[in-house]
Amino acid sequence: MINRHYVLDLMPGKSFAEFMVKAGFDVSCIDWGTPGDEDRYVTFDDVVDTWLGRAIRVAAKTVPHEQVHLLGYCMGGTLAAIHGAVHPEHIASMVALAAPVRFNDGSLMSRWTNSKSFDVDALVNAVGTVPWQLLQSAFQMLRPTLSLSKAVSLLDRAWNDEFLDGYLALETWGNDNVALPGEFYRRYIKALYQDDGLLDGRFTLSGKRVNLKNISFPTLAVSFEHDNIVPGPSAAALIDAIGSKDKQHLHLPGGHVGAVVSKHAAKTLWPQLEAFYAAHDEPKKVSAPAVARVVPLETAEVPSAPKTKPLPPRAPPKSTPIKKGAGKPSPRVAR
Repeated sequence: MINRHYVLDLMPGKSFAEFMVKAGFDVSCIDWGTPGDEDRYVTFDDVVDTWLGRAIRVAAKTVPHEQVHLLGYCMGGTLAAIHGAVHPEHIASMVALAAPVRFNDGSLMSRWTNSKSFDVDALVNAVGTVPWQLLQSAFQMLRPTLSLSKAVSLLDRAWNDEFLDGYLALETWGNDNVALPGEFYRRYIKALYQDDGLLDGRFTLSGKRVNLKNISFPTLAVSFEHDNIVPGPSAAALIDAIGSKDKQHLHLPGGHVGAVVSKHAAKTLWPQLEAFYAAHDEPKKVSAPAVARVVPLETAEVPSAPKTKPLPPRAPPKSTPIKKGAGKPSPRVAR
């Protein structure tokens, strides 16, 4: 909700959505919209229970078995795990991609949010909707020399048009941030980063206790060695916390963004995600019109899935199908 969804569909050759479409999957992304001053009272429950739940149900209606493969990136993975623990019925599997689950992890982000000088109530009461400039500057301070390092790399490779295209696309996305609704931010910081109440079951969603043991669908948690935003142990903690018997932890080299959006990711991370989805996407069977026998879905003539209706901006957000695969109709991948 801080950075926009199109990081997963950045440009040809650097698009996870494109990669999955070529593998035969239908792909949708959730666009949360751009909060304004009137959204300051949008709550955590509004977003994670009502809005995310509706987006999942809309996507699920496009497939016969009404279940989606859910992918959450960073904060999105945390929201997906919380929602899935309370409402698992439309989820076929989940990937938590660099998603924080243990928040009191000794990282800089954890120390900052738990500092006595950080008064989240005073901040939200003063600004209402938390400005994107504040959020972006916090991430930049985690690696204060990153801008200089990128400038040096740009000068060294300015002759390479392919590099320039990718660099400008990623920088455009990185600076295309959105604000956060104040009440959502207040609870996100206080109940998760400061109270760290998710793993021990003290966190609630719409009054219901979030017990991660209720997650019984196949789950993959992905962490990165050089991730300065979500440390590996913070993301890996999900695996021990859930009740699923089919669970995996994938730990790869790379950083929070580079390991997900790059040519290297297309050769390392993306094939492993596709393999995980393929392994848990059992072919459904339908009857062929003129043959009295059951045939695999790949060879049957079935009506194309109905298009997902776009949701209104902000309340609720849109669940917009951005690409459609050429293979079998299959559950959706959402962020």
